[in-house]
Formats: sequence, C-alpha cells, structure tokens
Amino acid sequence: MSHIFISHSITYQEQPAPLSLFALHQQIREELELAFPDSYWVVAEVAQVNVDRRKGHCYLTLVDKGDDARQMLAQARATIWGSRFQMLGRHFEEKTGQPLKAGLKVLLQATVRFHELYGLSLDVTNIDPNYTIGDLARQRQETLKRLEAEGLMEANKELELPLVPQRLAVISSATAAGYQDFVHQLHHNSYGYTFSTTLFPATVQGNEAPASVAAAFAKISKYKHLFDVVVLIRGGGSQTDLSCFDDYLIASAIGKAPLPVLTGIGHERDESIADLVANTRLKTPTAVAGFLIDRNRAAEEYSESLFDSIRMFSAQHMKLADDQLERISLRFNNTTRQVLQTSKDKLEALSRGLLLKPKSYIEAQKHHVSNLEKDVNAGTKDLLHEQERRLQELSVCVEGKSQRYLHLKEHELNHLVHCLETEANDRLKQAQIAFTKYGDRLPYGVKNKMQAENHRLKLLEMGIEANNPEKLLLRGYTLTLVNGQIIKSVKQVKDGDVVQTKMQDGSIHSIVVTTDTNE
Repeated sequence: MSHIFISHSITYQEQPAPLSLFALHQQIREELELAFPDSYWVVAEVAQVNVDRRKGHCYLTLVDKGDDARQMLAQARATIWGSRFQMLGRHFEEKTGQPLKAGLKVLLQATVRFHELYGLSLDVTNIDPNYTIGDLARQRQETLKRLEAEGLMEANKELELPLVPQRLAVISSATAAGYQDFVHQLHHNSYGYTFSTTLFPATVQGNEAPASVAAAFAKISKYKHLFDVVVLIRGGGSQTDLSCFDDYLIASAIGKAPLPVLTGIGHERDESIADLVANTRLKTPTAVAGFLIDRNRAAEEYSESLFDSIRMFSAQHMKLADDQLERISLRFNNTTRQVLQTSKDKLEALSRGLLLKPKSYIEAQKHHVSNLEKDVNAGTKDLLHEQERRLQELSVCVEGKSQRYLHLKEHELNHLVHCLETEANDRLKQAQIAFTKYGDRLPYGVKNKMQAENHRLKLLEMGIEANNPEKLLLRGYTLTLVNGQIIKSVKQVKDGDVVQTKMQDGSIHSIVVTTDTNE
C-alpha cells in the first residue's frame, strides 16, 4: 500500500510510462498478499455450489446479507480444491447430516487470492460444521416456535386416523425405488387387503422440495373426500439430504392438511419437523406400508373378536332365554291345569243349579214379562193422550198464524196492483205525447227525404248521360267491334277478322291483316 502512496506523490514530470492492465493486477496481487498474508475465519451464506465431477474441485459463491435477507452487502467467489474438498465435504456432511449446499450459513477458513485473469477469490482451507449445526438448530427452533404459535404442532395429530385406511393419497417421487417398494408391499400383502393409491408427484429432496410438497398438499385438499389419509414418503436417495423436511412450508402444509398424515422419509439421525407435526411418524416407506397393513389386520382381528364375543353372548343369551322359556312353559301348564279344574268345578255346580231351578226361573221370567207388558200398555195410552192434546194446540196455533199471513199478503198484493196501474197510466201518457211529436215531424221528414232522393237521381242521370257512347263519339272517340262485340284488347281479334269501327258520322269496316302488341 505504501508503494501506491509514493507513486501518487511523484510529480507529473517524473511520472513513468502507463501500466498495462496485467501489470496493474500483478501489483494488486502483490499488495493483497502483503496485506493479507494469513488465513481468516469468515462467516457467510452459500449462494451457489458447483462441483467439478471430473477434477473434484468445488466452486462456491458466498454472500453476506446482514440482518436484512432482502439486501446483499457483499459477494465473493471461493474455491475448495479437489483433494481438500473430498475431506472437508465428507466431514461436513457427517457432522451436519447434509452436504454443502445453497442456503446454508457456514464458518470457513480462507486465504485471500487475486488472479490477474479471474480477479479476487478465497481459497477455503477449513470449514467448521459446528457453526452450521448451530445455525440449523436455531432455524429449527424458530420454525418450531412459529408452528406452536400458529397452533399447527398438534393440529394433524388431533385428526382421527381411520380404523381401516385404504384410500391413500401418496406424496413422493414417481420414479423412486422407495415409492415402488411401498406400492409393491401394499398390493402384495399376505392378507389380500385392497389399497387404492393415488400418487401426487413431488420433489422430496433439495431446495425445490418445500414448495413442491406444499403444492401437492394443496391439490389433495381439493379432493379430500376421496381419501382416508395422506402418505408422505421419501423415495430413496441420500440419507443426509433431508433438511427440506425441517422447512416451515412442509410442516405448515401438514399442520393444515384436512386428513391424517403418515410420514416415512427415512430420517435415521433424528426426527424432522415434518415427523413432529404429522399424525403418525414411521422411518421408511416400507414401514408405512407395514403400518397400514397391520392396522387393517388389527381392525380385522378386532372385528373377528367382536364377532366371537357377539356369538358367545348370543349363545349365552339364547341359553338363558331357553331356560326362562322352559320355566314359563311349566308354570303356564300348571296354571292352565288349575284354571281348567276350577272352571270344570264351577261348570258342574252351574249344571246342578240349572237342573234344580229351571221351572222357578221360567215362572219368574213370565211374571216379569207380564209386569213389563202392563207397564208398556199404560205408558202408551198416557203418551197418546198427551200427543193428541199437543196436536190440537198446534192446530189452533197454525190456523191463527195462517190467517194473519194471508191477510198480510193480500194487503201487499193490493198495494202492488195499485202501483202497476199508476205506472201503466204514466207510461201510456208519455207514449201518447211522443206519438204526437213524431206525427208532427213525419210529413216534414218525408218531404226532405223525397227532395234528397230526387237530387241524387238527377246526379246519376247526368253521370249516365255524360258516359253515353254517342256523346263520346261526338267528342272524337271511336268504338271498335268484332261480331257486334266491343273489343278492348288485340288478343280478342285474329288475322282475317272483319272489324267495325264506329265514328260520329258513320262506321268503317276493315279486315285484320296483322296485330302489334305494346310489348
């Protein structure tokens, strides 16, 4: 850096020739090597990772976003050379459970390098995985707190898992071996249970996994009535690339799912947040298949045990019912015999009584009938006398009311006759007056009618006289006739006909040679 200040202090006359870009970059490299001779521990976020499979080198893009994730404060290129990357990458993956990838925050040891052609870069010599583990743990705790605050940690667990889940909505990779194993184990179970599996394809590892899995859950929610449970399985791949299942998007989608969620993502190291939020957590896809088969088997065994219990209970109940029925039958037989014996004794007693008392009974009945006959005759006479007396009273009353009614109607009839006579006389007088008026008007009306008709006849006579053919001839018109018939069209004559043309002072006879039409 001191060389640069010295060069600025040289006067214009002493300034050397201009530097080439390469020479300038050489000076920058030398100065940077002097200014940053040691290696430095740097905290940064990995924005991009590119591994040269042929040479084994790892090229990183590092960024620093500060406290605001939307603002980038710094960016640099970094390189982990092949032999060192094999060691550092394996160690980092073993410690953190995932490979070096975009989105991770890392603490790395690096030296500053400046190349004349490629510019500034960092040579990474070491990586501290404990820093990344701590950052991932912090992110995990923040995600768990957010899910807890939103009530999503227990939401899916509160959904009741069906006793016999058979309609399965599966979220997995379509071509993954784990998914194929899951389907094969379900459809070839030894009990012959039938399962319906509908695959909703999704990426289940890497940075694209959270959005892909969340989109699959959104699709399933639209058709929730078609399924019993949702199965989220990881179809093979690296056991360490599972950090996506700690992402809030996947955990939130599980918590908001309308159906119970079963997970089998092969997370051997620890439970993911997706496992914690899900209704039921299992380690592998085949374990999920085994769980579903076992649950169906348990339901079947429970049904069989219920059937056996019902059958045993029914047998016991039938035995008790048979014993009770037998006791009731014996009691009924004894009671019936007692009732029959009692009735038989009573019938015999009645028979003896009827044999001893028939005559006295008949005499008593005759005496009773005689008394009834006397009572009926006496009552009948009294009733007839009373009715006759009442009929006479009604006759007198009706006669009086009839006379009063006839007198009233006679008075009304006389009044109506008087009214009719009065009205008839009035109408007759009005008719006589109207007839007198019409008699006076009749000669005058007839005279006016005769004058009007005479005037109309004169007008008709003048019209007829004006249209007289003779008058038309005097005015220069002619009449053309053939065989005494007036013709009005050339179509009424033909060649050779004798045509008569009448004029004022005579007629002309001519023969038709040819005819011409206006057409």
